[in-house]
Amino acid sequence: MMRMMRTGDRKPVISTAKFKRWFVRHVLNAETTDYPWWKSGAVFVLRLGYAVLRDLSRGQLMLQATSLVYTTLLSLVPLLAVSFSVLKAFGVHNQIEPTLNQFLAPLGPKGAEITQRIIEFVENVQTGVLGSLGLALLLYTAVGLMQKIERAFNELWHIRRQRAPAQLFSDYLSVLLVGPVLIFTALGITAAVFGSATVQRLGSVQPLGMVIELVTSIVPFLLIIGAFTFIYAFVPNTRVQVSSALLGGVVAGVLWQITGWVFAAVIATSTKYTAIYSAFASLILFMMWLYLSWLILLIGSNIAYYHQHPRYLRWLHREPRLSLRMIEWIGLTVLVLVAERYYRHEPPWTAEKLAARLHLPQQPFDEVLNTLTDCRLLERIEDPQAVSYLPAVPLEATHVRHALTTLRRHGERSGLTPERLRAPEVVQQCMAQIEAPSAERFGELSIRDLALSAKPSTELSSSVELDTRRSRRNRNDP
Repeated sequence: MMRMMRTGDRKPVISTAKFKRWFVRHVLNAETTDYPWWKSGAVFVLRLGYAVLRDLSRGQLMLQATSLVYTTLLSLVPLLAVSFSVLKAFGVHNQIEPTLNQFLAPLGPKGAEITQRIIEFVENVQTGVLGSLGLALLLYTAVGLMQKIERAFNELWHIRRQRAPAQLFSDYLSVLLVGPVLIFTALGITAAVFGSATVQRLGSVQPLGMVIELVTSIVPFLLIIGAFTFIYAFVPNTRVQVSSALLGGVVAGVLWQITGWVFAAVIATSTKYTAIYSAFASLILFMMWLYLSWLILLIGSNIAYYHQHPRYLRWLHREPRLSLRMIEWIGLTVLVLVAERYYRHEPPWTAEKLAARLHLPQQPFDEVLNTLTDCRLLERIEDPQAVSYLPAVPLEATHVRHALTTLRRHGERSGLTPERLRAPEVVQQCMAQIEAPSAERFGELSIRDLALSAKPSTELSSSVELDTRRSRRNRNDP
């Protein structure tokens, strides 16, 4: 009996292990270039779903959503006060309350109560009485919320650089001042059109009435998708493709609607929260809904990132960490490729095109690019369209030996160098003997020599591709 129980216990484990091996081989490591469109699309959807679930299980998205909830509670009233002041000047300030009611609709009657309290707070904030210092603090709090959102999105997109102060001020100020006007004007126009007498008369005629009713129910959902798409395209400090932002907006919009229905049906109507939290029930439900909304917004941004960088989906089942040897190979290859275009007077390489050229995931490749820029071997050129790279030093005076040595020594600080290591003399002699042949072999060979010589450049790039194909075959072997 014990043997049968043990045998029965092992079967699910074996089937799970087989499924994992099948999933890694036929989904994560599959070569989809020769697949028909429907099969490659199915593989992409499975990879995308696995990537989102993996990121959720790691807890980073949830931690960022929790942080944004806390920041929102502190900045919501100042943000609405600034928007209210701008909207009041354009005469569309009355649209704030209906919009908040729609956002908090899953909370049921408590949503209307919270909306009324927020509107009362906003109306009590009189910007004319605050003075210049108070108004500056109000703007700083509102901008701080947007900056926190940008940092969360940049982390999802693996971006280290933040917006420059001048760009940050101009972009955020334009969103704070112009964005609410456009949004609430669109909402007002939509409500006016569907509430007009002409539309009401047409609605009484069938089948036009069914079409108008369907459009009326779809338009708010389309506005939500448009708002999410705009956020995904604007907030990250990088160039986001419209298709990627739109995909993230559609998925986030659908999730937001479904979550709102579930939240309204299951949580907001429950009497347990009122019995447990008493007067704080409204606040707790409001925080829960804020958390779910931010989590959905971050999930949509995550989907947009994976859609724009599908190569990263190939390394989902293992962390894409580069070895020291691979860092040297990639660093020297990038220097040669950048130098080739520089001497041919061609447009410079961008990070995305370089990563696609070398068939590498974006995140570890960006770390190598950051190392090359930190070492002053490459110069990052900021452009509204994309970030490109040019040589930062004269390449005819940059020797291969110097470039590799600089890459190896990147990150060394005072007290963390081999000279302060107090290694045994035999280790020092061994390392000197290892480095000496390399210096003698390369001699005075410069990056320019490699870039102007077609053969070495071709061999370098083809060798990287050959290593990639070999590792790809090894992963696909059972």
